[in-house]
Amino acid sequence: MAEGKKARIRVRTVNGTYVGDFVIPPMRNRVSDVLNEEQRQFINLTDVTINDKERADFVSLNKNLIESITQM
Repeated sequence: MAEGKKARIRVRTVNGTYVGDFVIPPMRNRVSDVLNEEQRQFINLTDVTINDKERADFVSLNKNLIESITQM
């Protein structure tokens, strides 16, 4: 099974800024394709930097808290 492709993104939420790797599934082409899926309430990031100082291997963010997303 194909893994999809990784995109490095910056996510700004009401609580902070997260920079991490986002996996775009094989049947999608863009980050926005995944974000627009109604059944998906959370997005998952790996290798994450939080507020430019804290590090985490994995973070799951509720889409309702997202203010902006930038692909890097």
